[in-house]
Amino acid sequence: MTLTGLLSLGTTDPCRMIIEVNDPNDARLDPFRWRDRQLASKLDRLDAVGAGMFVAEGDLVVERAIELQYEAIALLCDEPTGIELATRVSDAVQVFIAPEVLRGEVTGLGVPLRATGLFRRPALRAVHDVLASAQRVVLAEDIDNPTNLGAIVRSAAALGWDAIILAPGSADPLARRALRVSMGSGLSLPFARLTPADNLAELLTKNHFTSFALTPDATATNISQVPHSSGQKMALLLGSERDGLNEDTMGSATHMVRIPMHAGIDSLNVGAAAAIAMHALGPYSDRN
Repeated sequence: MTLTGLLSLGTTDPCRMIIEVNDPNDARLDPFRWRDRQLASKLDRLDAVGAGMFVAEGDLVVERAIELQYEAIALLCDEPTGIELATRVSDAVQVFIAPEVLRGEVTGLGVPLRATGLFRRPALRAVHDVLASAQRVVLAEDIDNPTNLGAIVRSAAALGWDAIILAPGSADPLARRALRVSMGSGLSLPFARLTPADNLAELLTKNHFTSFALTPDATATNISQVPHSSGQKMALLLGSERDGLNEDTMGSATHMVRIPMHAGIDSLNVGAAAAIAMHALGPYSDRN
């Protein structure tokens, strides 16, 4: 049944805000056009109560956000998806139904996604709370490329890791591109952000973590040979593509580990390297 038919039969809740739009310049759609800094300022992203917004792109990511009970503000959908999702969100949520060309233009992707969602950002979790409840965590230090961070988050969720700890210079897991690349995994994987005053080594020691610093250094231990057990609390430390981990982080790690390279290649993209390392040190990889 079409939206027009559904409305004419009176089978839609009259309080539910399903709105047909055909003008790409409709000001009500502006938040769907916004970039990350417009959706959430730096202070919003550090807020301990919850401030700012994020955009979920694609019907699977929007559905995941709704299932995880993120607060929806507005949805932009095709007709069938909008009618279905409208039954799963608050009556106060504006559900915009729009044709393909308009949806592709408004989001800036050029691709007419079935659904795009605008959601309220959650409160940022405390680092200590995340470490206290996790068995395996990934530290992302100065990984400022949202695509790389999204790939890391997706691998962490898929390979049995519990949380992401972000150094101050790392990208936002709820950034549009990061969330798109992670296929919404950033919504279900807890994350916290270190402040410049935090001492990573002390936090890991206090929470009983063994740390593994990933590096291309030839003197590091082959990651397939480093001893570990599924009962350990483990932290995988990842640095930026260009510079790797800083000296203090590397020096404080329990183990320096490397992925052996061939054919004169010195290293992998950090997203690919992270996936290999998380598999090698994952919950089903005891090596005593």
